[in-house]
Amino acid sequence: MTFTDTAWPKAVLWDMDGTLIDSEPYWMAAETPLVERFGGTWTHEDALQLIGNDLEGSARILQGRGVEMAVPEIVDYLTDSVLQQLTENGVPFRPGAWEFLRELRERGVKTALVTMSRHRMAAHVAGLIEFDAFDVIFGGDDVERPKPYPDPYLAGARALDVDIRDCVAIEDSPTGLRAAVSSGAATIGVPNLIGLDGLGADVIWDTLAGRTFDHAADVWRAAHSGTGA
Repeated sequence: MTFTDTAWPKAVLWDMDGTLIDSEPYWMAAETPLVERFGGTWTHEDALQLIGNDLEGSARILQGRGVEMAVPEIVDYLTDSVLQQLTENGVPFRPGAWEFLRELRERGVKTALVTMSRHRMAAHVAGLIEFDAFDVIFGGDDVERPKPYPDPYLAGARALDVDIRDCVAIEDSPTGLRAAVSSGAATIGVPNLIGLDGLGADVIWDTLAGRTFDHAADVWRAAHSGTGA
């Protein structure tokens, strides 16, 4: 089988935070002391509101909670804090994600990392994976319009030189899922901290553990046939 075959998707597009790696607790651990430094409070429920958002939007929300820093300063602070945690604690892959990604690469499937984190963080994470995991990387600072706009996924497909309709996208957040669905990719939702029902995913998987490219290809075929997966 070759990936020029029209019976198979040409690429898999990955979200990073919460999908490939379980980094959301790292972001929460960065947000809480920042708000508290300026006399505010930041709850778990508050943090859930930021999942999947672009960092500039999250920074403005934090400003609204009393953080007296410019948006770029907040973005850099959060990014540096999460990078430090990743360096100290390692990359916390979500169950099955490393194995699934490794299988894609062994089978020659094109891959893109499409995240709202900064490009430098995405490149750092990719660099900690012990194989050449991604053909291209798009961070939130690489596109003009962030998720939930489809632009990041469309840019990823263009960079891979494939039609977005020949791609499968994997997402964990409502914001990211809306971006993937509106892009035209076949979309797999893998919920982490927030449910994804009713948001248009072609399928919801509880976990990536035990999943393979063949399973993703089944989702892609079903999406194109209109039968569901």
